[in-house]
Amino acid sequence: MATCDDIKKVTQKEVKDVQNTTPDISSAENTTELEKEYDIIKPEELEEIKETISTLNLPTAILKLKNFVDQGERVELNIAVTGESGSGKSTFVNAFRGLGDEDEGSAKTGVVETTMETEVYLHPKYKNVKVWDLPGIGTPNFKADVYLEQVKFERYDFFIIIASDRFRECHAQLAKAIMKMEKKFYFVRSKIDANIAAEGRKKSFNLQKTLNVIREDCKKEMKNIGFDSPQIFLISCFDLGKYDFNRLQETMEKDLSKHKRRVLMLAIPNITLEINEKKKKALEYDIVKVSILSACVAAVPVPGLSFGVDLLIVNNEIEKYYSAFGLDDSSLQMLCERSGKTIEELKSVMKSPLHRGINPTTILSLLTAASLYASESAVEYACSLIPVFGTMVAGGMSYLTVSRMLRKTLHELAEDARNVLITALQTEVD
Repeated sequence: MATCDDIKKVTQKEVKDVQNTTPDISSAENTTELEKEYDIIKPEELEEIKETISTLNLPTAILKLKNFVDQGERVELNIAVTGESGSGKSTFVNAFRGLGDEDEGSAKTGVVETTMETEVYLHPKYKNVKVWDLPGIGTPNFKADVYLEQVKFERYDFFIIIASDRFRECHAQLAKAIMKMEKKFYFVRSKIDANIAAEGRKKSFNLQKTLNVIREDCKKEMKNIGFDSPQIFLISCFDLGKYDFNRLQETMEKDLSKHKRRVLMLAIPNITLEINEKKKKALEYDIVKVSILSACVAAVPVPGLSFGVDLLIVNNEIEKYYSAFGLDDSSLQMLCERSGKTIEELKSVMKSPLHRGINPTTILSLLTAASLYASESAVEYACSLIPVFGTMVAGGMSYLTVSRMLRKTLHELAEDARNVLITALQTEVD
């Protein structure tokens, strides 16, 4: 019987055959990147799964499959949020996780300091994403290096330093101490919506000019306290989609490793068209990995097994799509509250076959329709009985069926999410 390496060679050819539908895999450099993604599932681990399946210990095999598919969700991302008391730290923690200040699981907020010690908040959809609300800085006895030791600086991937009106010496002290400890940090000026509302009453008001004035004033403040040329991100925690949040997200993304970058992209609320497109690209890479997994399972000559495993894989991936794009009812309801639209208005622009939700019947029909799946399944089983050549053909068929179906579904759900955002935000695009 062929090994998983044999199947990998076939599926690499199949990747080239469908490269017109897969962005950024035509060059040798990008193909290498994709092959690194394949290696998340080691050949010896796949052989172990095949052996487990061949002994008909299906419950154990299915559990192993799910663990392999979900490996990416176990990469931890730890984000520290700090700043002076009353700067809006806790509100930012909530907004970053897609929650309102009064939602279940939200960080406590108030007009006075409510974070007296370090608090960790899990992302409601991605438990591997932890946002840490740190105690306020700026007290008379504040010492940046001592503070960082107290909050255990080493566990965070980066720091977000928030100021609500002016950047002070304590912000610069903290940033320099973080630099000394070789960690990343980002200056965020919060409550921009309040500034815009105040300036908006003037007849000469110009939004971009006002934002530039605030940004340059922040840079001047930082320079006065000994911090040259800092990047400042202007944020409204009550509407993250406005102002500099996209720029902040792009900067954080560049500074993270490949796997943590993907975790960040999936966890960030789907609040702009740019983020929606990036989420789609992040999810595309998983299709290669799970399709190869499907191809290897197809090489095991157990009637009906390949079809059952493909159902599991497809259902698991589509649930990820729904969650990442915010198409579930709870996410849509929160979008309604922010936009003033009704959930019926938002759902009316969703056109994919899964717009009513994920259910086994719909998934089965989509999978069956993919490249004449029913007839291919019969051929898969027959081919898998033929040593070496047969398993390679069976694996290639299963790879194509799963990858094509998932690409089509991902594209349709991304388009649904895009249309929902345009409707909610009343965004005009070309």
